[in-house]
Amino acid sequence: MVAARPLRSTTIHAASRFRFAASLAGLVAAFIFTFSLPANAMKIQTVKSPGGIEAWLVEEHAVPMMAMRFAFEGGSSQDPVDKEGLANFVTAMLDEGAGDLTSREFQERMEDLSMRMNYEEAKDAFYGNFETLTENRDEAAKLLKLALTKPRFDADAVERIRQQLLASLAYAARDPDKVAQKEWYAVAFAGHPYARPANGTEATVGKVTGADLESYRKRVFAKDTLKVVAVGDITPEQLGKLLDEVFGDLPAKAELMPVAKTNPVAGGRQTVVDMNVPQSVAVFGLGAMPRKDPDFMAAFVLNQILGGGGFASKLMEEVREKRGLAYSVYTYVYPYQHASIFSGGVATRNDMMGQSLDIIRQELKKMADGVVSQADLDNAKSYLIGSYPLRFDTNAKIASQLLGLRMDGFGPEYVDNRNAMIAAVTLDDLKRVARRLLDTQNLIVTIVGKPTLQQAKKG
Repeated sequence: MVAARPLRSTTIHAASRFRFAASLAGLVAAFIFTFSLPANAMKIQTVKSPGGIEAWLVEEHAVPMMAMRFAFEGGSSQDPVDKEGLANFVTAMLDEGAGDLTSREFQERMEDLSMRMNYEEAKDAFYGNFETLTENRDEAAKLLKLALTKPRFDADAVERIRQQLLASLAYAARDPDKVAQKEWYAVAFAGHPYARPANGTEATVGKVTGADLESYRKRVFAKDTLKVVAVGDITPEQLGKLLDEVFGDLPAKAELMPVAKTNPVAGGRQTVVDMNVPQSVAVFGLGAMPRKDPDFMAAFVLNQILGGGGFASKLMEEVREKRGLAYSVYTYVYPYQHASIFSGGVATRNDMMGQSLDIIRQELKKMADGVVSQADLDNAKSYLIGSYPLRFDTNAKIASQLLGLRMDGFGPEYVDNRNAMIAAVTLDDLKRVARRLLDTQNLIVTIVGKPTLQQAKKG
């Protein structure tokens, strides 16, 4: 995901700014109030364009706007060696001029149309977000098509964005949270594309050329890996036409470099990155089960109990509430396309980091040993089931949720079945999966700061 960029040097006329702000306020209000139905009341349609491009559609005509999310397989794992940060660079360049429009002209046209268009990269995918008012949909779609098929990558724009990305890298190098995450992946996935920094380094970002950006676009932006979801004021027929308009000229097949299946390194690691800060940050984690593994849903519930449930979680209770060692401690389960992880983090005073990590390891081991109650399970299931509709209360959220399901290989029926799968998790399931998942001998820990520790290896 590209870091936030400074304000552009181009000047926008006051009238254009006012039109954009007024329309944006309407869009935000529409996102908030469009949907009040529960998730399982949505009608998810599968639409196929005349040109054969498939999308999921949730129609909602009460508000004259549409949100569309799309993704191509690829992401930062497709960055060539020594060009790390390339995919991230592309995300920052697709609104910097396309076709006959210079960067300034392109952005002013976006503002005149009151449209939103932005991009982000993950390890396995390149994501796009497109939002438009119905009255401007056709013209906005033409601009989106230009960005995807004819970006300019002009030398002056490339250099300006490069400087912004380098500034973001310099800032991130002083952020212990970002350094800890980066180092954790470097240790956990050494030798694999997941180990490489998605935002690149000063050296690799400095090497990227306009030709590199175009090469990535041509290799990754293709119809065979494209997934699209649309939500809002558009019919299936209109969406089919839009799909062909925007994506129809893309190559039929992507040219992706193979990425091997992998797992975090076994045997456990603990690494310290020295940084002169008063509070240390630790990232910890180990391998988890794939998204479609039969045990994944139980692992998801387990995570809610252990560290995903905020103040209701075991780690928060033990680390913060009982001992006051840290303001926050958390965990999550995240399935990538080629690996899955159970991971978490904690930040505390340098002299408290060792104790905090000891307690985290103890809680993981207790859970692995079956120290979990039916009440813990019931509370976690109640929250996960009850909060699920909140993921679908705006157009943009619906589009994001459904795109995630498409990228994970699920069908529309998942939305109706998900809560039943949560409800079906038993205490025996939870204990079995905890034994399988929470092997503290394999725990990988990366600490950034000046912690007081006994067995840490300096990195």
